[in-house]
Amino acid sequence: MRRHLRRVPGIALLLACASVASVSAVDVPYLTGRVVDDANIITPDTRARLTAALKAHEHATGNQIAVLTVPTIQPDSIEDYAVKVFESWKLGQKGKDNGVLVVVVPQDRKMRIEVGYGLEPTLTDGTCGQIIRNVMTPQFKAGNYDNGVEDGVRAIIARLEGKGEIPNAPRAGAPSGWATVHFHSPDLPWAQRILFGAFIFGIIGLFTVIGVLTPGLGWFLYVFLIPFWAMFPIAIIGPEPTVVLLATYIIGYPIAKLLLARTEWYRNAAKDLKRKGTASIGGFTFSTSPGSSGFSSGGGFSGGGGSSGGGGSSGSW
Repeated sequence: MRRHLRRVPGIALLLACASVASVSAVDVPYLTGRVVDDANIITPDTRARLTAALKAHEHATGNQIAVLTVPTIQPDSIEDYAVKVFESWKLGQKGKDNGVLVVVVPQDRKMRIEVGYGLEPTLTDGTCGQIIRNVMTPQFKAGNYDNGVEDGVRAIIARLEGKGEIPNAPRAGAPSGWATVHFHSPDLPWAQRILFGAFIFGIIGLFTVIGVLTPGLGWFLYVFLIPFWAMFPIAIIGPEPTVVLLATYIIGYPIAKLLLARTEWYRNAAKDLKRKGTASIGGFTFSTSPGSSGFSSGGGFSGGGGSSGGGGSSGSW
């Protein structure tokens, strides 16, 4: 009996250590898209460009590339954390293991490019190191997270597509020549204006409301809907009123979201989307969970069952 009692403190100590270890471990964020910016260091415009580029690359090659930013991963190492996220998200196709994960941790000043087995011959450890040192690190040191992440991802894509280097296309340059466009006031009967207006404003208005109410995805919809608010109303109300309407949208949308972000139900919805992938807002259920094809109408993103063998490279700035 005494022998068993002597073992109790030791067992309790082991259980306590295991409990502390489980608490201190950094959680893997929910996979909500090709770019998961939990550290909030990437602007909506850059996130939209990255998502489009990664989607186009996957459609062309089958390779799955994802970007993750988290504020800190202490006490985990960047290598262990990247592998944990990679295996949890299962990036790449099963059997091909053609996934890539870019992790940026701003508070720890760490980053890593984690590469699946199938892409290691093309995206070697040395290549990943060069991208980190020569492309990403200088931008991060200057505080340009947008440029660093975007240029790093484009360098990865260029290497995987056999281009070998970052394309020299301008980031957001203007075209060499501008076509002259003349707008005229709409010459439509009032009945047609009302019908077309109900159709056009009904659609873009619905997506605008969804964007305002939905955390995360809402900022992507904000940028996405700007061209629609800039062009479609011209056929109904003419160019001058459309300019006023567009300005109202550009200014009013962020103000509405910022005001909603202060409410308790909005914060709870944001937490649910991040942790569970679904949230109930105003009686409607919003989901970022992917369907069987790997994507949902909300822009969800899912890995295909790939794995990583620890290949890649890490860096700091």
